[in-house]
Amino acid sequence: MDRPLISVLNGPNLNMLGLRQPQVYGRATLDDVEQLCAQAAERLDIAIDFRQTNGEGELISWVQECHGRAQGIIINPAGYSHTSIALLDALLAVDLPVIEVHISNIHRREAFRHHSYVSRGALGVICGLGVQGYALALQAMTDIILSEDTQ
Repeated sequence: MDRPLISVLNGPNLNMLGLRQPQVYGRATLDDVEQLCAQAAERLDIAIDFRQTNGEGELISWVQECHGRAQGIIINPAGYSHTSIALLDALLAVDLPVIEVHISNIHRREAFRHHSYVSRGALGVICGLGVQGYALALQAMTDIILSEDTQ
């Protein structure tokens, strides 16, 4: 049996992790996050497709590609969380379980970061736990997928 595929999608500026505001986001790089996810995937016996883009349209296209291909989506939409109704619409259209991840606690930051359009399309949100939030999201998504398979 093939391992379930979970898409791990990352939005704008996450390619600057480790350099951009380390007091907020820490010193881990996006490569470190990808390694963390790969190790978690191995432990959980799942496959991941890890991607990052600065483009909203590309991120939306990647979400759409998940339909019929992936069993779940973990997304750190970054700044698009607070601005992109189009991204929310894409997540709702693919009808897959979604977990939203933020490295920082968006609720302890500027007021404009407190609202996320993407959250409306997510089963759950993990924020403020640093890059470890990705591993937690992979564990949660695996549990969700396995529970769906047994129903």
